[in-house]
Amino acid sequence: MTTFHFHTAAEIVVGAGESRRLAEVCARYGIKKPFLVTDPGLVAIGLVDPIIDALKLALGSLAVFSDVVADPPESTVLAALDGLLDAHCDGVIGIGGGSSLDVAKVISVLANGQQSLAELYGVGKVTGPRLPLILVPTTAGTGSEVTPVAVITTGETTKAGVSSSVLLPDVAFLDAELTVGLPHATTAMTGIDAMVHAIEAYTSKHHKNPLSDMLALEALRLLTANIRRVLEQPADLQARERMLLGAMMAGQAFANAPVAAVHALAYPLGGHYHIQHGLSNSLMLPVVLAFNAEVVSSEYLQLATALPATEIRTVEAWIDWFTVLIQETGLPATLQAADVPFEDLPMLAADAMLQQRLLVNNPREVDEEAALALYRQAWGVTG
Repeated sequence: MTTFHFHTAAEIVVGAGESRRLAEVCARYGIKKPFLVTDPGLVAIGLVDPIIDALKLALGSLAVFSDVVADPPESTVLAALDGLLDAHCDGVIGIGGGSSLDVAKVISVLANGQQSLAELYGVGKVTGPRLPLILVPTTAGTGSEVTPVAVITTGETTKAGVSSSVLLPDVAFLDAELTVGLPHATTAMTGIDAMVHAIEAYTSKHHKNPLSDMLALEALRLLTANIRRVLEQPADLQARERMLLGAMMAGQAFANAPVAAVHALAYPLGGHYHIQHGLSNSLMLPVVLAFNAEVVSSEYLQLATALPATEIRTVEAWIDWFTVLIQETGLPATLQAADVPFEDLPMLAADAMLQQRLLVNNPREVDEEAALALYRQAWGVTG
């Protein structure tokens, strides 16, 4: 057996309403004044108010930063860091989607004052300690609560990642109650995003291992069995919890067996057109599955056993399952439907080549010509 290393969060708490125990966990990790990172949307709908009130009641004091935006730029990270330092907080709680969790991760490291943000970018560049860190996802998608990665927007169309096991939290809370109010489109996008994580981890060219395989398979089983249920019955806590578990397991899988071409081709879509990450992955998934099929057909058929439709016995039927799911969710199914200009496709293909850290994990080589062909297919060009 090939030697491998597996990393994940130190503690995972699962259960509806468990986020109300945050103060208890803060005390256990020596946090007397937490710094809570979230986004204005969650504040507006009152989702975080009960958590803030409970923390204030139990701890007496906390500070809140609620200005996180999707694809957070460096300015947002630095503003959050200033708030953390000004308030003299001794721990960080991230509540929200992947953007809020990523900001929380990064400032928990920057708070030690030993490195600048620019010095963190890359793999294994974090050298110092971090503040105690607790992450609470409100979407079943990114798996950021159990991954050692944070993605930050560095320019108009560019992003950079911080990848270090130091970013793994002390505790991850999976509380299905916090996901009940998600809009239909967000539930669909994030659910498919998590499926992509599982698929790409299972077929990753590098670091694929028995633990990541086991998690990816179970993640895909949970996600595919429950996504239609949560879209049709949004208040179903059991289905919501299963989606959260699936997204987390997919996160654990790809944190150790990294993602590949779907993500590499999705990133330029987010950078240029601010298409949400889950949707950009959804747009590229079917064409990349078909592209990779000639080299990982056996792996795809193994993954097909996790789908709720037991009649899937061919790779074509496996790919069709996801194509139909995307159509049923009501999400745009092509780049054309997502308003991506056809004349921009060569630019996107060139930009995708900058994502070599992801492309090297793809089971089939993707050069610029292949990337352009995949974008053309995703746009709707046939033949």
